[in-house]
Amino acid sequence: MTIPAYNPFNPILPRDENALPVGREVPDLGRLPDWDLTDLYPAPDAPELKRDLDALERACADFARDFEGRLVSLSPAKMLDCVERYQQIDVLAGRIMSYAGLRYYQNTTDAARAKLMGDLQDRITNDTTKLVFFSLEFNAIPDARYNEVFTAPDGPARYKPVFDRMRAMRPYQLSDELERFLHDNSVVGAAAWNRLFDETTAGLTFQVEGETLGLEATLNLLTDHDRARREAGARALAAVFENNIKLFSRIHNTLAKEKAIEDKWRKMPSPQTARHLSNHVEPEVVEALRNAVTAAYPRLSHRYYRLKAKWLGLDKLQVWDRNAPLPTEAPRLIAWPEARATVLDAYAGFSPKLAELAEPFFDQGWIDAGVKPGKAPGAFAHPTVTTVHPYVLLNYLGKPRDVMTLAHELGHGVHQRMAAGQGELLASTPLTLAETASVFGEMLTFRALLAGTTDKAERKALLAGKVEDMINTVVRQIAFYDFECKLHAARAEGELTPEDINALWMSVQGESLGDAFEFMPGYETFWTYVPHFVHSPFYVYAYAFGDGLVNALYAAYEGGLPEFQSKYFDLLAAGGSKHHKELLAPFGLDASDPAFWDKGLSMIEGFIDELEAMED
Repeated sequence: MTIPAYNPFNPILPRDENALPVGREVPDLGRLPDWDLTDLYPAPDAPELKRDLDALERACADFARDFEGRLVSLSPAKMLDCVERYQQIDVLAGRIMSYAGLRYYQNTTDAARAKLMGDLQDRITNDTTKLVFFSLEFNAIPDARYNEVFTAPDGPARYKPVFDRMRAMRPYQLSDELERFLHDNSVVGAAAWNRLFDETTAGLTFQVEGETLGLEATLNLLTDHDRARREAGARALAAVFENNIKLFSRIHNTLAKEKAIEDKWRKMPSPQTARHLSNHVEPEVVEALRNAVTAAYPRLSHRYYRLKAKWLGLDKLQVWDRNAPLPTEAPRLIAWPEARATVLDAYAGFSPKLAELAEPFFDQGWIDAGVKPGKAPGAFAHPTVTTVHPYVLLNYLGKPRDVMTLAHELGHGVHQRMAAGQGELLASTPLTLAETASVFGEMLTFRALLAGTTDKAERKALLAGKVEDMINTVVRQIAFYDFECKLHAARAEGELTPEDINALWMSVQGESLGDAFEFMPGYETFWTYVPHFVHSPFYVYAYAFGDGLVNALYAAYEGGLPEFQSKYFDLLAAGGSKHHKELLAPFGLDASDPAFWDKGLSMIEGFIDELEAMED
């Protein structure tokens, strides 16, 4: 557990159709908020930033001087001091990189912002190399001594969950020298390839009916009411992806091989092991989730898309029809004030406390919602550090789906605010639980909208939109996970050609989407733009985990579980201090039970049942 060279952001929401309309007129949605980053630092050249950089350098040197070679002999009280000093270093480094990263994501094409992030990343990597000893030496402490120190009344007992997770890495730990090398090398390894991917995708342009559009604007066309325009967007995407396929193949080949080399040295049993360890989730739980979802493909995505083909009057769907609006759905733009009121009212309907926690995001510059050239695509909520507050990035276009994205990211933000009370080391939530509040926030907003409509066509559109979002979050993400598993397994056998990767992609797409689709030539390249595969290998199953978990939680809420709200807030406030089994026990839920996942999937089936009944 050393401070990373780059403090990663929550990856982009899996709605790959969120869009940035570069080259097109932006609709008038009211005044959209921008970030005010002064709560981190006033400016890139602010003396406060230099002060913290100097403080970080001193803190790392002092920490190494005081504790290297001595961890095993520290008394409980001294170990507590050691852990808390380490935590303060984590706060300093996280604050600096959060500022640099957020500025960069506001405009990824600005060379000065990219340079600042790169320079700060290099400096922090150099400073924190002195801390590499910490996890190595800590994991060498004998179990008896570790338990003695971490259960003592005057010791660091509250931090034990963090260090239990760290010690799970003991079997895979390398020598001190090799760990230091990997730490130093990170800035020219995965981090460099990540930046190449980001800057390449940000710079792509697409020619659509005489317009020059960016990636997100072109993806946005896939939800257009005009089918011809959707097709034009899909074909433009395929053409540009094909033109850049060699570069994207090189990025994926290199990152998969780099990971395989490190996994081999660490003796990781599988490419997925590191992700499962960081998520604090057992491989068999992930396998149970994956198997439940793939077994449900015929009952979920296959069945739904056959319905959608009927609604659209088509024998077969094309890829540009996957997220098309229904023919009966009237195009509607939702101005920012209405979006704000919709989400806050839905949150308040669950608990006034939830709305109170979300409100400062709107009023204090914690949301960057506007559409801007060079801005990062999609949406995320970044927690920064526990001594400040989270920031939310959106690309708000006024679509109903964008309102759901707002509800989703505010859920993350509320979760991060509540967990901050745990302190920097304990606040971070494993990815499997990180989607809980975001998906729950979406569900609250959806249910509020559904309860407020009496029009059959509007209800149908809301239900269909929710089913599609859930399919994108569950079915699509598990298909992504299977693609990654196949990709890494195939790369272990040798270099992959673009055609090899394309074939792996199509194998999971056909299986997950079903017989309602036929796939245009060029769709086989659509793996190229998915950022999760590059930034966070095997992250994607966390979305399906979160959706299934929330569906089960919401069923308990609707079923009138006593004191649900207080139990829910306790879950959020726990951050990463408890295992998922302990957190779910008050709700009568257990994710290790294979039947658990069927409960969540049955909610999606129920929505499809209602849509089918509307056909009668």
